[in-house]
Amino acid sequence: MEKRALARTGVKVSPLCLGAMMFGAWGNPDHDESIRVIHRALDAGINLIDTADVYSRGESEEIVGKALAGGKRDQVVLATKVHGSMGDDPNQRGNSRRWIIAEVENSLRRLGTDWIDLYQIHRPERCATSAARPSLAT
Repeated sequence: MEKRALARTGVKVSPLCLGAMMFGAWGNPDHDESIRVIHRALDAGINLIDTADVYSRGESEEIVGKALAGGKRDQVVLATKVHGSMGDDPNQRGNSRRWIIAEVENSLRRLGTDWIDLYQIHRPERCATSAARPSLAT
């Protein structure tokens, strides 16, 4: 399969990416079947896999990690994301420096790897606008 430049990173990726959102409780809870899908994609020449911490509360990353164990990790450009709620604590979500640092460590553990090739903010943080702030005028 043809490989294309990933922006100006020097990394080459397949024009097709395997999205892992539906691996786990959100879609297919059968880990073995999901791993077979990942291996089939790799065999077909896809080298870009995209997941996120929030997909099935980390289960998708765990499945991807299992699929890449045993030497397959080196042939993959691995992308994951941060932002969504990972618990009841209001600090277990969002784009704060604190949460990003904590969650990148969690993603590395779930993925069973020492590095993530592309780490993305899943969506922008909601910001209070001046119209939404209470007025200080009396």
